[in-house]
Amino acid sequence: MTDQDFLPADADEFDIAPVRLTVDLAALTDNWRDMARRSGKSRTAAVVKADAYGLGLEDCGIALYEAGARDFFVAVVQEGVTLRAYAPDARIFVLSGIWPGQEHLFFEHDLVPVLTSEEQLALWMAVVAEHGDHPCALQVDTGFNRLGLSMQEAIELADDVSRPASFSPVLVLSHLHSGDMPSAPSNKAQLESFQKVSAAFEGIDSSLSASAGIFLGEDYHFDLTRPGIALYGGEAIDGMKPLRTVAKAEARIIQIRTAGTGDTVSYGATYQLTRPSRLAIVSVGYADGYLRSLSGSGVPLRAGGTQGGFGFIAGHRIPVVGRITMDLTIFDVTDVPENEIKTGDYVELFGPNIPLDDVARAAGTIGYEVLTGLGLRHERRYIYPD
Repeated sequence: MTDQDFLPADADEFDIAPVRLTVDLAALTDNWRDMARRSGKSRTAAVVKADAYGLGLEDCGIALYEAGARDFFVAVVQEGVTLRAYAPDARIFVLSGIWPGQEHLFFEHDLVPVLTSEEQLALWMAVVAEHGDHPCALQVDTGFNRLGLSMQEAIELADDVSRPASFSPVLVLSHLHSGDMPSAPSNKAQLESFQKVSAAFEGIDSSLSASAGIFLGEDYHFDLTRPGIALYGGEAIDGMKPLRTVAKAEARIIQIRTAGTGDTVSYGATYQLTRPSRLAIVSVGYADGYLRSLSGSGVPLRAGGTQGGFGFIAGHRIPVVGRITMDLTIFDVTDVPENEIKTGDYVELFGPNIPLDDVARAAGTIGYEVLTGLGLRHERRYIYPD
């Protein structure tokens, strides 16, 4: 007999899951269309690396492809292989480039390596010399000091008339390091550097802007934009209202208990109650990606004096109290009327009532980390576009 045999005939795994995640694919595709509109005449790709920012590469990839996306960016070749099954005629760019032994994957699955160094460039030259023409892209560093050919290396490559005919890049790209800070002078400096690169590779598409860069204006758009976090409902620019909410995370209340003034809560007794309280013990912890730095107290790694995380239930924001543990978090529900809350109810961890980036700020991090850190225990439900 299996666990399923004990469930009522009409039971739904999602409805009884200890921790669950709702992903609104209609909101996701609306956000992609919004970013495409903001990109003006430029084509608009979709960045789906890290399992589509933690929300599911398969379902998100299918939805974005059906919405019209035909250019995708992944981080590693394995993600590209997975996506190819759901985006049959899309261009799929692999941002980490290529390593020896991966060549067959790029050819068999028609993936485009983004070459990031002289070493990768030499490897790819040898590969296409042996196996024939295959598209690639070039990453150029315009000030990030992360991945990419230097400006000098890129310009020399553009002017190299001896490069083999089988070497045929279809895209040259760079990345803004402070695009989420519109007033940063470095944005204009990187733009001017990339304009030189784009001009050197005349006739080849250029791409500079991820989500934040799209909001900087037409000059930053070039031929292709690459929105990521904005698609998934996160803030592209600090403090700017995000697009539609895509993900809602919830966790079930296991127990509601009472505690008295002066009692302490959770590991280390770092939180002391100042009033008689009702506490909801909720089935989510840092093993589920609910960061320990969201704890209500006792976490020296969180700077800035923030008070910790909040949940939402029955129209009320409820604070985390004490340290978050591996599988459990304690919320103070004293201010929620007793008749409006019970064991088995779900607390919203982030979603329409608790914005993703509010949670991130409370944890001393960014929305990207909250999404990509979601644990494997979340039971998922996808809401598909009509």
